[in-house]
Amino acid sequence: MVWRLIAISLTLSCFIPGLCAQDFQAGLNFLLGQPQGEFKENVEDLGFGIGGMFAFRPGNSPIMIGLDVEYMLYGSETRQEPFSHTIPDVTVEVQTRNNILLTHALLRLQGNSGIFRPYLDGLIGMHYFFTETQVRDEDDFVEEPIASTINQSDIAFSYGGGGGVMFLVHQKREGPKLTEVLIDFRVRYLLGGEATYLKKGSITRQNGTAIIDPLRSRTDLLTYQFGLVFNF
Repeated sequence: MVWRLIAISLTLSCFIPGLCAQDFQAGLNFLLGQPQGEFKENVEDLGFGIGGMFAFRPGNSPIMIGLDVEYMLYGSETRQEPFSHTIPDVTVEVQTRNNILLTHALLRLQGNSGIFRPYLDGLIGMHYFFTETQVRDEDDFVEEPIASTINQSDIAFSYGGGGGVMFLVHQKREGPKLTEVLIDFRVRYLLGGEATYLKKGSITRQNGTAIIDPLRSRTDLLTYQFGLVFNF
């Protein structure tokens, strides 16, 4: 999902006259997410996940414009169940995951030279919450699940900002073309609107029926991120 969106952004950008002659930046990062405010009252555990970004720099400007997409898991439950009432001697794994897809337009203020490169980010976009339950073979985590369903989903508007610093670890120049690899550390605070979502324990089972107890609140989130950035 992350790299598909990045590829689409890159393809579309090349249809804008002169844009493909600009400087580009792409990144891949790992993240920890800490719920804040009302969200923290309902979900106390840290989330973790992965993300990616793609941005371009118009001319020699200190401004970069792009797209940032991140996936975060903030709770999961796994249990074993009989395959069916008529085949109780075969068991399958039932896994429920609580997920957030964070998608934001990105505006970054950043210098384009030096070993250490601090920057500031502004973001606007959405938090997409979805809880999914999958039935899988206990011994096969590669193949598609036997069955799956989305138990709950919702979208919340979000915006926020943050900052970080990049550290240059590799640089290569071929004529006028310069390629760089940097290590990236950053922190962001995202103000999320109200959404309905589930957490670990929100789904219980009684007499063969699933009972869902949804939560609703604002969805503010503080994230800590570490990764690699490529300038080209």
